Amino acid sequence: MSRIGKQPIVIPLGVEVRVDGDLIIVKGKKGELAQKLVPEIKVEIKDKVIVIQESQKTKKSSALWGTFRALINNMIQGVHDGFQKKLVIEGIGYKVALNGNKLILSLGFSHPVEIEAPKGIEFKIEKNTIIVSGADKQVVGQTAANIRIQKKPEPYKGKGIRYDNEIIRRKDGKKAVSAGG
Repeated sequence: MSRIGKQPIVIPLGVEVRVDGDLIIVKGKKGELAQKLVPEIKVEIKDKVIVIQESQKTKKSSALWGTFRALINNMIQGVHDGFQKKLVIEGIGYKVALNGNKLILSLGFSHPVEIEAPKGIEFKIEKNTIIVSGADKQVVGQTAANIRIQKKPEPYKGKGIRYDNEIIRRKDGKKAVSAGG
């Protein structure tokens, strides 16, 4: 039995939630998000509180119960506060620029790499840090991963693009042969 699925979700002020058939729609100051519901899950809205229940007791419904509670909670948090991921660029000559809604990365390749922001995503640049923000947690995370994969951090000097809180395990380079062998 899901412990997460049991927890009710409190709807904050300024957020509107409605169930329209097999679709749940959440609207707030940061945008509007929708999620398709499965028949095994039933969503009830009473007095600014959302309760998620299983419509049938099956193995699949038990697995989806907590998942849909987390998805709906992330949607509410996203339209109310938003999500963001920070990426740090390290390396001599590695630069980043913003051109409208396109991110232009100079990563030591023969050409600059351009990444266009998906719908609902916003880029900000502060020195060597890229901030990816938006209402949809999944799209923010996937966009940040797409930027990071352009030049993953390498383990010797740490050059590349890494998440702000990511720790890169460093390797020793070539070691000098010890004398007296």
